[in-house]
Amino acid sequence: MEKIEHPYFRKNSFSGVLDKNLKKLEKRLGISLSVRGDSLLIDGDQEKIEFAKHFFNKMRELEEKGYALKEEDFHIVLDLLKEDRDHRLEDFFPAEALNLSRKSVTPKSLNQQEYIQAIKNLDLVFGIGPAGTGKTYLAMAMALSFLQNKTVNRIILTRPAVEAGEKLGFLPGDMYQKINPYLRPLYDALFDLAESEQANKLIEKGVIEIAPLAFMRGRTLSSSFIILDEAQNTTKEQMKMILTRAGVDSKMVVTADITQIDLPQPHKSGVLHAMRILSSINGIATIHFNERDVFRHPLVQKIIKAYQKAETKSGKK
Repeated sequence: MEKIEHPYFRKNSFSGVLDKNLKKLEKRLGISLSVRGDSLLIDGDQEKIEFAKHFFNKMRELEEKGYALKEEDFHIVLDLLKEDRDHRLEDFFPAEALNLSRKSVTPKSLNQQEYIQAIKNLDLVFGIGPAGTGKTYLAMAMALSFLQNKTVNRIILTRPAVEAGEKLGFLPGDMYQKINPYLRPLYDALFDLAESEQANKLIEKGVIEIAPLAFMRGRTLSSSFIILDEAQNTTKEQMKMILTRAGVDSKMVVTADITQIDLPQPHKSGVLHAMRILSSINGIATIHFNERDVFRHPLVQKIIKAYQKAETKSGKK
């Protein structure tokens, strides 16, 4: 067992955040961690101990330089150092918060941080990954931030009305009642981020429009922040249609979980086709999320891993 002795571990805000993260960091680093007095005790494989010491030294350096470290910063730094031990960490900090009317939103992982930066800097971004990784939620937060700063004049939220086992014609009610269940996740994200009264007023005025993908045909969406959610369920034709709707001063974010395609022929998903043919175009980014970006119930990460493992095995057979 080795220990890092430094009064810093017990007399600085670092220690409180570290205490909350010990169990999570133990799993990610593959070692045993405990704090005794002014010491952090590290036990495990020697190679992993050396990496852990390097990691904690880097965290200590960041706070000594004046960075107020949050829980998510420990995991962002860990992702960076696993990618490259010599990363210049200051280039990634501080993780900028989006201050909205109802709450402040901060990226909780390196992929989330890169996603936000890509949306800020580029006009078309694909966010690809499993449920719970924040791809739709963060896109909504960015859309509201752009609207708040008057960078765009309106927000367009859309998704294809395709779900496993149901068709619109079999649902009760008029067209808007039929499509409402498909659009519910977009409403949920919107009303979690914005005050209900404010959000309702913006919807009434048409500043925020939530509609199925079919309603976008034939339109030119200028000075708009467009979010296409659940894009794995678009056809090639639908994807081409929405991508060519963007007008002057518009941004578009396309989110998809390519492990959950509900089309009769999944390999013909419009998002898979678009990612393939647009990959060489400058000004377009694709951010891939994984189970480390999941911030729902802890079991969700394990469930995603289990499905990925099962799908990998079935693909080999």
